[in-house]
Amino acid sequence: LFCAGAFAAFETMPDHVMFGCCLVVFFCLLRGCDGNCPAMCLCVSDTVCCSSTGLVKLPMFLPTFSMTLDLSHNYISYLSAGSFEKMPRLENLRLASNQLTSLGEGVFQNASGLRILDLSSNRLHVVEQHYFHGLWRLEELLLYNNKITQVESSTLTGLSSLKKLYVSLNQLTDFPFFTIQDHSHPFLTMLDLSSNRLSSLPWADIKALPSLVQRGLYLHNNSLVCDCTMYSMFWHWQLRGYDTLKDFTDDHRCTIYGERRATITFLRHTRFFQNCTLEKAVSQPVTVYLSTVTVTEEETIHLDCHTSLKSMDLSFTWKTPGKGYLTPASINDTLITIFPNGTLEMQSVRVNDSGMYVCTALDVKLGVNATREVNVTVSLPPPESFNTGYTTLLGCAITMILILMYLYLTPCRCSCCKQPKPPSKTIPTYDRSSFSSAFTASIREQPQVYSDKHVAFLEPMMSQQGLHKINHIDFLLQYIVRRNNTLGAL
Repeated sequence: LFCAGAFAAFETMPDHVMFGCCLVVFFCLLRGCDGNCPAMCLCVSDTVCCSSTGLVKLPMFLPTFSMTLDLSHNYISYLSAGSFEKMPRLENLRLASNQLTSLGEGVFQNASGLRILDLSSNRLHVVEQHYFHGLWRLEELLLYNNKITQVESSTLTGLSSLKKLYVSLNQLTDFPFFTIQDHSHPFLTMLDLSSNRLSSLPWADIKALPSLVQRGLYLHNNSLVCDCTMYSMFWHWQLRGYDTLKDFTDDHRCTIYGERRATITFLRHTRFFQNCTLEKAVSQPVTVYLSTVTVTEEETIHLDCHTSLKSMDLSFTWKTPGKGYLTPASINDTLITIFPNGTLEMQSVRVNDSGMYVCTALDVKLGVNATREVNVTVSLPPPESFNTGYTTLLGCAITMILILMYLYLTPCRCSCCKQPKPPSKTIPTYDRSSFSSAFTASIREQPQVYSDKHVAFLEPMMSQQGLHKINHIDFLLQYIVRRNNTLGAL
């Protein structure tokens, strides 16, 4: 019945509508050939959802055009090499709440387009350096709620687009902070190491972290040992108003002399740290000014370095995404200039110059600094609507269409169109005086021939005046002559 109704509907469709429907069906069939939706999954557009379906391994066939694949809340314990190599458009992969204990080499081969990878709530123990090899576009990596005890030092190498890293609720006792630098992870703004087993931290490496990473570093609910270095670091962050401290003030605890029973909330109970000496260089809060700049390629940009410091004797350092740290003395590029007031000028910017630009103004006499951050986005120029080649081709096409219409379309037959007059034939002139008697005699001799006939041109001719009347008489005379000749022949 459904097929009969469909065919009936097709028969009533106009030709162009039927052609469009056939194209849609054909396109759908082609997409289906790329990989049918597994029976236990739900496929909608470019999203494949296989969550909570009891899977113990990856489905054999998955749609190759998928951009989002949800395999969470299953029992998958193993992923073979190249598990997603036939899904080059994959951007969002969710494997949370499975039974994964490790990842083999080459699991994400040919899946470099991944932007979000969720491996939370699994059974991972060691995050090895080859796990995320080739995922240079990865922006969010979720590893929380596993059993991770170690993150190898080269694990984050190559993740240059990483913005957020969640490693909370694990069993970490240390973390390779030294691998996170300005040029290696220019976009990293969140590093969550909360609820682990960190007792001591390499504070020298943490102080060297980019300011954006320090602002988004979560260390609450750990077992840190109370000491002056730890307190100094957190005290400075609190003065700067970092949300990581304001939102979890009561969750920042430390143990006195390493005794787990003797813990204090060190951001509220400061008496234990009264004898600690704080560094004057960062004793005042740092005010950060944020702004956004959007330009087009080949343009020149000017990034100012206005900060809260009012001194006239300041030194400026710019941190750029592609060229690292820049100072007035270190610049060897004629297209880049740092003016005495700290303004950074860049000529002929390119798309790869996009990113976060951070200017640090330092007052050497007072030992304070301030920071200004500018998010620069360089876009490609909009494409031209028409160029000379397209315009010429369009003109030729229109001309050909008009020529074909003129040659092959039927002429207009409407009543409003006037038909051209037939060409007039040369009529010999006659002497009206010589035929007047014949004309009169002919009418008198044969009245019976024309008494019951209606001559088409006779009545209009009698009603015309002037010159038109003479012309019609000439034509009548010719007609009579031809008539007489015919009668004579008979």
